[in-house]
Amino acid sequence: MKRTTVKPAVVTVLIADDDPIVRQAVRSVLDVSGGFRVAGEAEDGKMAAELVKETDPDILLLDLLMPNLPGLEALRAITTAGSEVRTILLCSAISAKQVLEALQLGARGVILKKRVAELVPALEAVMRGQYWIESQSVSNVVQIVQQLAAANTQPPQQNRFGLTARETEIISFITQGCMNRDIANSLSITEETVKRHLTNIFNKVGMSNRLELALFAIEHGLVRK
Repeated sequence: MKRTTVKPAVVTVLIADDDPIVRQAVRSVLDVSGGFRVAGEAEDGKMAAELVKETDPDILLLDLLMPNLPGLEALRAITTAGSEVRTILLCSAISAKQVLEALQLGARGVILKKRVAELVPALEAVMRGQYWIESQSVSNVVQIVQQLAAANTQPPQQNRFGLTARETEIISFITQGCMNRDIANSLSITEETVKRHLTNIFNKVGMSNRLELALFAIEHGLVRK
């Protein structure tokens, strides 16, 4: 009986960068590697958002600094439109605050342009459902959140949201990636109590899940270093 082999699906990539040299460099890397097809190229943020809608690529490589519509604003427009494209930011440099905002807007990774040689493993990691931050893949964003928390220099602002001392403690555990059982054991309370505190926290800050809460906590200085 003849065995049939299934050809792996080709990953489509949209390249959005205002520098044609960068676009060509990225295209060359993808052409050599195989397994990827360039769905199109955009030279500004507005065009990127339009091409995502037209071509429905698997991955969008999005320059952080572009004319007409900056990278993060383009990402916001694409996310608001409901696109499921996996976006990786291309940048020469990026701050922790920009990484935070990008993750909140749904970005799956960040690649520095000087490390374009790492493009293929980054794309592969993101297609597996992982994140890629500069030169490493992570299975979730807990590690990223922890790094951002360590770099955070803002004074705590919990009173601004009416959080209690206990709720602030729990937020700190959330940013460390702790589960309810771990939090309960550390604070000598029940898991039901932890859940109740989390419900109150979500209501006070307007978040709906642990990741959103962790990112929000870093942005607003709700956790101590």
